Amino acid sequence: MNILPVIMAGGSGTRLWPLSRELHPKQFLTLPGEKQSMLQMTVARLAGLTKELPLVISNEEHRFIVAEQLRQMEKLRRNILLEPVGRNTAPAIALAALQATRDGADPLLLVLAADHVIRDTAAFHAAVRRALPLAEQGRLVTFGIIPTAPETGYGYIRRGRLLDEGVFEVAGFVEKPDLKTAEGYLASGEYDWNSGMFLFRASAFLHELQTFRPDILDACKAALDAPQSDLDFVRVDAAAFTACPSDSIDYAVMEKTTQAAVVPLAAGWSDVGAFSALWEVSSKDDNGNALQGDVIAHDTHNCLVEAESSLVATVGLRDTVVIQTKDAVLVAPRDRVQDVKKIVEQLKAQGRSEYRLHRQVYRPWGHYDSVDNGGRYQVKRITVNPGAKLSTQMHHHRAEHWVVVKGTARVTLNGVEKYLTENESVYLPVGAVHALENPGKIPLELIEVQVGAYLGEDDIVRLEDRYGRS
Repeated sequence: MNILPVIMAGGSGTRLWPLSRELHPKQFLTLPGEKQSMLQMTVARLAGLTKELPLVISNEEHRFIVAEQLRQMEKLRRNILLEPVGRNTAPAIALAALQATRDGADPLLLVLAADHVIRDTAAFHAAVRRALPLAEQGRLVTFGIIPTAPETGYGYIRRGRLLDEGVFEVAGFVEKPDLKTAEGYLASGEYDWNSGMFLFRASAFLHELQTFRPDILDACKAALDAPQSDLDFVRVDAAAFTACPSDSIDYAVMEKTTQAAVVPLAAGWSDVGAFSALWEVSSKDDNGNALQGDVIAHDTHNCLVEAESSLVATVGLRDTVVIQTKDAVLVAPRDRVQDVKKIVEQLKAQGRSEYRLHRQVYRPWGHYDSVDNGGRYQVKRITVNPGAKLSTQMHHHRAEHWVVVKGTARVTLNGVEKYLTENESVYLPVGAVHALENPGKIPLELIEVQVGAYLGEDDIVRLEDRYGRS
């Protein structure tokens, strides 16, 4: 079976702040007790279903995080499709379908979100296989999560007549209900949560999109008229895609088509939309606590506690969320975590960076951690991946001092190349043209001390960059 996975990884949700930030949202996070990020878990879940590399849809700001996480899994080979701007799910999937059919192929597209948890992989595979015959016949199949509670935070799908074993016609989509209505849905046994996962032939989706939203299809065709390959990324025409109307696949196609079908799925699914959901899907101790990092919990029950960089101790807590990162701490009752978005709104209104950035910032060559800063200085711990290189650059307002902690650095300073190893250092004066590269097989780690009147990231004048940054 020719299944092409399409993974939508362009979201920038902030309901898991301070773990999730605008530039490092939840799909790139590693959940308590896991070794892979949510994106990586989504990719790993495909083993046994298809051998095709996933086509991952991302935005410009997250592209290097996506690339690095796919590289770690050996799943990176020009398979990241970049959206210049967000235009919701219908245009994103249209781009994927058009890209998949460029060479005359017509695969089945398994459309998944990068930030969902599915605990029962076998049940997920079985549901996809149940959907295959209908999808091959031209049906647009979605997967409905069999509800376990009267959830008011999800849309619902009402089942219609039985089409095949375990597959139903869609009788209708309904918006997020109030509690009484949700209780009725649960009692009836006719409704499933709308998961936002799909299986359909690429041409079948494009045909229905042409029928109901030709304006979206035309804009996406124009955007993909001459795609450009850039490293492992496929870029579309920014102006054409920016002109595309924004709409969800549900509104644009699924609620209008007569070809919609639904496969009910019970597989331990969660969209991890809030810390309460994260607590539910996490492994817990005998007291119902989900603990991550250096945590000491005394007389603490049914709590989610995460410590990123220091010891966190709790005494006498019940049903509480405590999240410690390198630059922020959140404490909230578990039943109030939906209000975290209010904190993010305040951070934005105050012009603070914590809503957008972690202290550790990812770059195509690795990452840096802003360890300390003051009026005229800043200290960073820089990690450069093997074979990676920072841009050739200069600064107008700051000098830098690099001290190698681990690995080997190839440093170019005003045209002169030299190698530094552990405990060796180099001084980079204001205005000096310089570059840093890791020629070795292990990560390069160094301490960078910046001194100057202005230390902003926009005081970087790139003269040459292998990653295409201006």
